[in-house]
Amino acid sequence: MEGGEENGAGKRELYALLHVSPEASDEEIRKAYRQWAQVYHPDKYQSPQMKEIATNNFQRICEAYEILSDENRRQIYDIYGMEGLTSGLELGPKLNKAEEIKEELERLRRRKEHEKMSAHTQPSGLILANLSLPQFLQGGGIVRGLEMSSQFQSQISKRNAIAIGGNLAVNGKSGGGAASAVVRHQISSVSSIEFMASTGLRAVLGVQTSRQLSLHSTATMGFAMSLKDGSVNLSNSWTRQLSETSNGNIQLVLGPESFVAVGWQKKEEKMSASGEIKIGTSSFGASAHYTHRFSTKSHGRIAGRFGSTNLEIEIGGGRKISQFSTVRMLYSVGIQGIFWRFELHRAGQKLIIPILLSRHLNPVTATGAFIIPTSIYFLLKNFVVKPYYLKREQLKALENMEKTSAQVKEARAAAEKAQQLLQNVAKRKMSKQIETRGLVITRAVYGSQKALKKRDEAEVKDELASQVIDVTLPLNFLVNDSGQLKLHEGVKKSGIMGFCDPCPGEPKQLHVEYTFSGQSFQVVVDDYEELLIPQVPSSCSL
Repeated sequence: MEGGEENGAGKRELYALLHVSPEASDEEIRKAYRQWAQVYHPDKYQSPQMKEIATNNFQRICEAYEILSDENRRQIYDIYGMEGLTSGLELGPKLNKAEEIKEELERLRRRKEHEKMSAHTQPSGLILANLSLPQFLQGGGIVRGLEMSSQFQSQISKRNAIAIGGNLAVNGKSGGGAASAVVRHQISSVSSIEFMASTGLRAVLGVQTSRQLSLHSTATMGFAMSLKDGSVNLSNSWTRQLSETSNGNIQLVLGPESFVAVGWQKKEEKMSASGEIKIGTSSFGASAHYTHRFSTKSHGRIAGRFGSTNLEIEIGGGRKISQFSTVRMLYSVGIQGIFWRFELHRAGQKLIIPILLSRHLNPVTATGAFIIPTSIYFLLKNFVVKPYYLKREQLKALENMEKTSAQVKEARAAAEKAQQLLQNVAKRKMSKQIETRGLVITRAVYGSQKALKKRDEAEVKDELASQVIDVTLPLNFLVNDSGQLKLHEGVKKSGIMGFCDPCPGEPKQLHVEYTFSGQSFQVVVDDYEELLIPQVPSSCSL
């Protein structure tokens, strides 16, 4: 759950330091500060070494209290963390209300996003290379067609954007090209208008306007005129949000090729699907697709098209090979022949290579064209790709450990020093809980999720020692007078007094073994998950 840091959970270390909830009241924060101050106040210690440890931790407690007890600074911290407090936001006119702070920060965020958008263009492009194996075997070239298109879109002002593009296409001995420009103006928050012009084989002038009719529906109207033959196209479309994950649309086009189309789309975390039925004056057709995401990196896809000019079934899948790149291989069989299609998507750029294997629907060819690449894929995945990525992940983890070793060593030392000052109180609390058969933490370790899962394997003892920290003592210290321990949800546990982050950048868990009423239990929670013990009925007995 490391991704929680991006959503604000990583900005709550000060709450962990005082051991309070992010929703804690001012009184709860003051009470927590007084309790920690009693433990870490330098005047309580005579030894110079212990006094130095106490002074360092007392300063941390005071800084956390000063920020969280100030309504304005706490609001900034909750939204942007320590970076927000040191960025100069609080140096301007004093903002007395939390709402005013939110508005100011949102205004600055929107301005930065707008400046970033205005400073960069958004390029997109497509290269489509049609290859033919039968043509190649007959002595001709393997390339039967090539198409390239590119577009650059830029936000030229807050309400205006422009897109300029062009395309070239070659098919056999014939070819052509076109250039286009689109200017978009945002009339209001709910309506916009676009002006479009293109030259080349398809010279067209057009205008299109869109308006949000309600919270869940949008309408678009368009007019386009061909400069070649003077024909006119009128289009209307309506889109309706059917649920949180699905929408439907109806499109009506009147012109040389009039048609009406009804479509539906659905997109969820693990799947996406769509379907469309299109009926025209000279043709009709239906299409559908379903994509299932097996993981954050891989997906499978099946699609079908049926109509007066097309009959095709397509199956395949893809895998994300980097943050911005995805590769996909698809197999299709239909009246136009048997195809393989390879695709590479990188940001807004696409490379698509359809390969015609056979113009005839031969069952043997169709079966072989499906089985051969599928078998090759699974062999490569299991014996080449998977071992490669596993080795790369191990190397990255090792490099990360080397880079952060000094930081981790320093954090471990600070955590051990903080635990020294908790030791006496923690032992007294343990003795009291033992006498009453209450809650006693017998063993607690915090750190790498992978290392904790393999903690019983002898060969990973060194890895376990380097990527986890023993937190038995600080958890016994945090047991309250009622014999209960609570770690708040949404607060990263490495910020708790006596804890540290032993493996920065890695997913972490907390493993706790404890006794209560003469019985032994264990529980495992994620880094930002709430821990509340004892909960005898829901815990796992050892």
